Amino acid sequence: MTHRAVKFFQVGSFAAGNRLLDEDARTAQASNERFNSLTSGHRACQGCGEALGARYVLDSAMRATAGMLVAANATGCLEVFSTPYPESSWRLPWLHSLFANAPAVASGLAAALKAKGRTDVRVIAQGGDGGTVDIGFACLSGMFERNDDVLYVCYDNEGYMNTGVQRSGATPPAARTATTKALGDEPGNSFEQGKNVPLIAVAHEIPYVATSTVAELHDLESKIERAMEFRGARYVHVLVPCPLGWGADAKDTIRIARLAKETGLFPVFEAEQGEIVSVSRIRKRAPVEEYLKLQKRFGHLFGDPPRTDVVARLQAIADRNIRRFGLLEEVEA
Repeated sequence: MTHRAVKFFQVGSFAAGNRLLDEDARTAQASNERFNSLTSGHRACQGCGEALGARYVLDSAMRATAGMLVAANATGCLEVFSTPYPESSWRLPWLHSLFANAPAVASGLAAALKAKGRTDVRVIAQGGDGGTVDIGFACLSGMFERNDDVLYVCYDNEGYMNTGVQRSGATPPAARTATTKALGDEPGNSFEQGKNVPLIAVAHEIPYVATSTVAELHDLESKIERAMEFRGARYVHVLVPCPLGWGADAKDTIRIARLAKETGLFPVFEAEQGEIVSVSRIRKRAPVEEYLKLQKRFGHLFGDPPRTDVVARLQAIADRNIRRFGLLEEVEA
């Protein structure tokens, strides 16, 4: 990680305030130095994890490139709520592509800049899990294979939220969507379906791959800045809870994102050239029930009778992630 690790505790809390840090390491909630690349006026839902994630991703990338950045954006929630014609909430050169071809458009931008000798201008591409994991997957894999000089960021809200909450390849098992009803012996989305794009990106052995959540914005900013230090294809996958599609309270967006990591359901890691180089370990392990019960899309698992068998299968997935990535904190002697 490129940021400085800070570890200290307060009684009854796992948080530490700014007053315990050196002045130059303190967080500014609002600063005149921020680019505010995604500014006010957008129409995201209250508690939208994607709007929060995109703001921090773009500001970090702009900071890392001194403002010399061009963005290509796939169709999806992020595009719809930020650019209702003829308005826009973007304050950088921003191109809206089709649902399927944001990686290809970004690759074309990078090729054009290279042909013009503009090594100072960098390219970032953005899309939701629908435009990344499903519809745009072929273009994304091609971008990885060619090692095009593009940072691609997937904002993963685990479904096609803009068009009515349909299942995507990133929808977790047992989740209820408009196309995976809570019916039958295996209610909700089927197990053993979908794809793990962060690990697929690692398998392409591209320069840099990372995952993050909107619950840890310093981690997210650090990884975007680290990604911009590389040339070639880079991929960052950000978990962005969707209150509307997940059936959660807007106030719980950060809490849910944190629990996704603390349960082990969403491993947070970095990889370089096909090798995992760091993981963000679980600080206070939580059972998957704590995560699931905050979301109505899993409400059918806690009815009468409760589907303890399905919850156990989800817990097994979390346990496997914990073993696979070594996510538990080492106990100091």
